[in-house]
Amino acid sequence: MGAEIACPTTTGTATSFSQSSAVRLVNTDSNAHVVSIVETQSGTGIGSFTMPGTSIEVLEKGYTQCVFASNAAVRGAKVGFTN
Repeated sequence: MGAEIACPTTTGTATSFSQSSAVRLVNTDSNAHVVSIVETQSGTGIGSFTMPGTSIEVLEKGYTQCVFASNAAVRGAKVGFTN
């Protein structure tokens, strides 16, 4: 539903992916990288997880929650679910 972008690498540049409730993340690197979720850009941390190298995850999050990664090799795109 949106263009794939390199994930920002700081909380101050974290993105909500156009207020998406789901984001498809791809780690294009062979090394693991940490993905973090914050309440809002530069906001309080909610959680984080380590994304293994060359893996794909779908992250469900609140609309205003923002995402950043420890390395720009993690790329993300807004996705939607249908019933």
